[in-house]
Amino acid sequence: MQEGKSPTPERIWQIITGYQMTAAMKSAIELGVFTKIADGNKTAATIAAATDAAERGIRILCDTMTVLGFLTKQDSEYSLADDAALFLVQHSPAYMGKMTDFMLSPQQKRGFEDLTNAVRCGGSTVDENASIDPESPMWATFARSMTGLMIPSAQKMASELGYENDAPIKVLDIAAGHGMFGITVAQHYPKAEIYAVDWKIVLPVAHENAEKYGVADRFHKIEGSAFDVDLGSGYDVVLVPNFLHHFDIPTCEAFLKRVHNALKDDGQVLTSEFIPNDDRVSPPGEALFAIIMLAATPAGDAYTLAELTTMLENAGFSRNEHRPMPGMPQHWIASRK
Repeated sequence: MQEGKSPTPERIWQIITGYQMTAAMKSAIELGVFTKIADGNKTAATIAAATDAAERGIRILCDTMTVLGFLTKQDSEYSLADDAALFLVQHSPAYMGKMTDFMLSPQQKRGFEDLTNAVRCGGSTVDENASIDPESPMWATFARSMTGLMIPSAQKMASELGYENDAPIKVLDIAAGHGMFGITVAQHYPKAEIYAVDWKIVLPVAHENAEKYGVADRFHKIEGSAFDVDLGSGYDVVLVPNFLHHFDIPTCEAFLKRVHNALKDDGQVLTSEFIPNDDRVSPPGEALFAIIMLAATPAGDAYTLAELTTMLENAGFSRNEHRPMPGMPQHWIASRK
């Protein structure tokens, strides 16, 4: 607060009513408002006709999106802000609208509805979150919903692997989900063979994407849990994207030892995580990820770089290089034996 100014309830109001803006964004995505504007519908009347919605409803919704900064308004015409054009238009390769299918699902929201008890207990008290069900269709929904969001991170990771373009590398993708991390490596390296590990209900999503991006002939599925399935061996690269934060430190270290055994002596492991500073309150995106893990998992966390480095060293990785991603809350760590 600036010196001389009295406190106001504005920030408290914004937080307590935040769910209302979340609902507005969800409605705009479900109605395809951003896509219809991208297609040339600029006024409330034309957007309403294109979305089969009431003009009054569209006018209020688009004005709300304008206040939030996702649209701009000149006279009676709406246009897309740059981030909305890239991430909220359905035919954009970076489309993120499918995230709402998972992030706003009843299963995910239940953890936050019972957050007080999670704080009391130190971890999620919601049964379907506390005991992860490998047969739950929720995980396939999660994989599909996160595809667009992960593309920038996957592209940066693949561009920094450091191999010659025609290198015949063998790549293991842990908890592959949508498969975009391994798929992006396959796009960068025409002789790369990708081995994707995930549950039976999830792997078809990754295979669909491998077909979509033209690498299905080099995309191999390993069905099962990354903790006990045979991972194979002789990998040049092991990808561990957005995985460790679900578990406590001893579980992570035991898993990383399995990865160490699967890796060639001169291979590398790429780990992606939300990494807060040692103070655990900065940067905001990384620091706030911890509350998500408290609500959704029994013992997961947003680990600091020091904690992740110690885990990796205890698993046998002596060289660990931090690779931040400017503009994104995710960070990569490149590790070698």
